[in-house]
Amino acid sequence: MKKFVLLMTLSFALACAKSEKTTATATGEPPPLPADVQKVATAATETGAEGASGPQSQATETNNGTIVATGEFVSPVRSELASKLPGRVAKMYVSEGDHVSKGSPVLEIETDYTRLSLQRAEADAARAKAMADDARRDLDRKKELIAKDSIPRATFDRSQANYDQAQAALASAQAQAATYRQQLADSTLRSPIDGVIAEKRTDVGQRLGDNTVAMVITQISPLKLRFRVPERYLAVIRKGQQVKASVDPYPGETFEGHVSVVGGVIDPATRSFIVETEFANRDGRLKPGLFARVEMSAR
Repeated sequence: MKKFVLLMTLSFALACAKSEKTTATATGEPPPLPADVQKVATAATETGAEGASGPQSQATETNNGTIVATGEFVSPVRSELASKLPGRVAKMYVSEGDHVSKGSPVLEIETDYTRLSLQRAEADAARAKAMADDARRDLDRKKELIAKDSIPRATFDRSQANYDQAQAALASAQAQAATYRQQLADSTLRSPIDGVIAEKRTDVGQRLGDNTVAMVITQISPLKLRFRVPERYLAVIRKGQQVKASVDPYPGETFEGHVSVVGGVIDPATRSFIVETEFANRDGRLKPGLFARVEMSAR
């Protein structure tokens, strides 16, 4: 009798467990996680949601009618300086962070063979000029003689042909010499803008290929600052309007700029538009990438 009762109890327990499993499967709900695992899963879910949406910056209006927003300073011009000619870097004139002026040299490629080629081309051009001058003098004499019918027409035609060939040879030699001079000029890379060396991607002794980016130069004067403003301020923000910005590295100081672009398209997702401002930054204290708090009048 005791064995029979024990067997019935086990059968009933198995039936109940199977019923619970079937119910969970039917409803599509997974079994609950342990408490420690549940905490990790919750934290991961919250982190993923924040990363997907990203930080949001919303302009607000203070009681005194001032619009307050945040934005990041960016450079209006970013130049990737590339070498026109392949060659090995012979000299570096700048390092990362250096200020450069438009036209100032930043690096130089080895030019030994180019200079030798230029010397040979200049010698060829000098020889071609001498031959062209001799052919011109001969042609002038033939012109005087043909005018007096002292020489056959064929003789004059040969002198004219020799002169034309000498002039063509001179032009070719001069063009070759000019090519090597241009290569010498191109061997020195110069900054196309006033700015700062943001990246230096090569050094002395390294070889540059065609159109290899050697360094990146960014303009820091003026700087741009962009931020979004709710659509209700579209009628009060205008181009040229004064703005003030403050940054953490200079507490208590404000930098003045002006509105340069008022976005004409409203973002349907945020019901806001882009405002772009410009700061002269003549002293170079503001840097691209700085986060700024912007204030401007809402009236």
